[in-house]
Amino acid sequence: MTGTVLHLGDVAVHVTLKDIKNVHLGVYPPGGRVRIAAPTRMKMDAIRVLAISKLSWIRRQQRSFRGQEREAHREYVNGESHYLWGRRYLLTVEECDAAPRIEATPSRLLLRVRPDTDAAKKAILVEGWYRRQIRGALTPLLRKWNALVDAAPNKVFVQRMRTKWGSCNPRTGNIRLNTELAKKPRACLEYILVHELLHLLEPTHNDRFTRLMARFFPSWQIQRSELNRLPLRHESWVY
Repeated sequence: MTGTVLHLGDVAVHVTLKDIKNVHLGVYPPGGRVRIAAPTRMKMDAIRVLAISKLSWIRRQQRSFRGQEREAHREYVNGESHYLWGRRYLLTVEECDAAPRIEATPSRLLLRVRPDTDAAKKAILVEGWYRRQIRGALTPLLRKWNALVDAAPNKVFVQRMRTKWGSCNPRTGNIRLNTELAKKPRACLEYILVHELLHLLEPTHNDRFTRLMARFFPSWQIQRSELNRLPLRHESWVY
């Protein structure tokens, strides 16, 4: 595997050559970093021509990411805004000498912690709670879509992911979903799950994959736009 950077005016394209069949072009949040994964046999001149042909699309994606709203830095104090399934909740922190607990009321997110619990520990508690929300939502979704798509993952991991909403490894059959999806509308989680399940049938983003998405999840473009519209986590993203 080798890597290089192509400079096309103000756009830097990070190229990786891999033992794959098709070219994959992606633009990633938060700043719009551009990546191309290409077969090892492909010449760099051909990759440059491809990137130039996609420059208009690349710049549109970059403008979208750079203009996207960011969540404020989280300190886990009273009155702070947090999101669950696309709804905004105000945080209420209660200190008590009991096991930590998180509960969503109609308008508030109640975080009960032991006295002197710092922000870092509160963040870990909330992150784990978001993970459990996704796990709970996944049970009926997997039952539904495993039957419809006739494809079942080997394992589904829910974890913090810095540059993707989800990923699929067709070789192992494993799917990974971003914990942040718990903050977005439930339909966004379903869209990402279906997207990754379909990669078990078609590993690449080719025409067949697009047809599969249109067949099984006709509103996928609407949900993708929703994900791109909603606030991103306040975080220093590392590639």
